Amino acid sequence: MTAIDDSTVRDPDALRAEMVRALRDESGVKTEPVAAAFASVPRHKFAPDASPELAYSLHRTVPVKKDKHGMDISVMSAAHLQAVMLEQAEVEPGMKVLEIGSGGVNAAYLQELVGSEGEVTTVDIDRDVIDRARQCLDYAGYSQVKTVLDDGEHGVPDGAPYDRIIVTVAAWDIPPSWISGLTEKGRLVVPLTVCGTTRSIAFDRDEDGLISRSYGLARFVSMQGEGAADERKVMLREGVALQTDDVRVSLEPQALNAALGVPRLERWSGAAYDLPDELDLFLTLKLQSPARLHAAQVVVDSGLVEASALKGVPALVSRDSIAYRTRRENADTGGFESGVIAHGSQAEALADQYADLLRRWAQNHRRRGAATFRYLPGPAPTPLPEDAVLRRHGIVTATWT
Repeated sequence: MTAIDDSTVRDPDALRAEMVRALRDESGVKTEPVAAAFASVPRHKFAPDASPELAYSLHRTVPVKKDKHGMDISVMSAAHLQAVMLEQAEVEPGMKVLEIGSGGVNAAYLQELVGSEGEVTTVDIDRDVIDRARQCLDYAGYSQVKTVLDDGEHGVPDGAPYDRIIVTVAAWDIPPSWISGLTEKGRLVVPLTVCGTTRSIAFDRDEDGLISRSYGLARFVSMQGEGAADERKVMLREGVALQTDDVRVSLEPQALNAALGVPRLERWSGAAYDLPDELDLFLTLKLQSPARLHAAQVVVDSGLVEASALKGVPALVSRDSIAYRTRRENADTGGFESGVIAHGSQAEALADQYADLLRRWAQNHRRRGAATFRYLPGPAPTPLPEDAVLRRHGIVTATWT
């Protein structure tokens, strides 16, 4: 990214122009319509309490509202992530678009993309958030955007069907209203969360439900209301936690904590380690009994848990055993080699299963964009298909080429 000259550091127009150049450089912006939208919208007017530098930062969010514990429940998303999702959506002039989760600025970008003949509606469950979005949209000159106070789980039927639905909160499931609210050739772009990892997935409708066209890393505040995540989190000991949203996975905190207290088993796969986000996605959806292991820095420093758990790492669990991914330097595998740390009475069996997946990834799928996701709405079949993830309204499947 080109350095910003000190003399223009607080000039919004200069910051906006620099942001667009940087978005192009980092491949956030790939097409001229999206570039023009980012060049036109006065982003700082949607973050009146933040500095212009923060408002136009590529990768930083702007806090909008916090809960009683001080956790963000609404933010203005980072410009780079917004650009990536807008590119995924492929919005065209004249389209009718619904945004679920409102902040204001993304709706303004959408209005630029659909033009004067298109329509944009943005909905949010929080009155404070939607009122703020309305004020910012009017202040920035986007009074034509429609704002709605409602639970996004229900969509906005009054304006349906939509050519595009873009979700700007992390969603645990895809409710029927989002699918039925799309035109026959409509597209849904949604940050879908599975077992603690989130990807922005562009889904198109097909005869069975939805099929993915692209996906990428995403980080959003979680959806509220009826669509809130259905997941469990247990503390094994101070600074060590496991979470899962798979109802078939049993978490026994006392037994798993005891397992951490016995000597570890190390199993090295002989497979190259890189592209950690793609590898973690593969593991999350391929492990037979998946959870996500989190550890605090002090626990990692003690040597009890590997650094891979600092931001969460896919784990394979049984009643009293756990296995998770790690790495070590190895020039023979291109720099790093992937491996497994396992604890408990079934450490050998879990490590073997995990290491086999690491080798399969390295041999067959070691690249970006290798996965195809499907969402199949309706009652889940019995038995549940292999590699399927159960949700309230349907199932998610993923295949790797």
